[in-house]
Amino acid sequence: MKGDWAEALACRYLLGKGYTLLGRNRRTPYGEIDLWMQDGPTYVAVEVKQRRDAAFGTPIEALTPAKYRRIYRSVLHLLGRDDVMVRFEAVLVYGTEERHRLEHLRLEP
Repeated sequence: MKGDWAEALACRYLLGKGYTLLGRNRRTPYGEIDLWMQDGPTYVAVEVKQRRDAAFGTPIEALTPAKYRRIYRSVLHLLGRDDVMVRFEAVLVYGTEERHRLEHLRLEP
């Protein structure tokens, strides 16, 4: 798929920051989590968004409240409980595989 390189880039970046990869493209009845990771005791659901240019909007514009709700429901489904620490993050990639810029955000519930 065309966005695979952006997910691979985001994954390498987060692994370099000490995160542990638990899964990629984890599908649930509620949606998909691009990168399912762990940072110490905290589970981290990471949404990766890439845009070549702003013609179809910026990556941050793709993170709508509906998308955030789907990710949240997916996390609850994967964990089967809600008494663990979970964080939501986004890695936004601007540009192409050859020339890009990466932005890492922690999303607030």
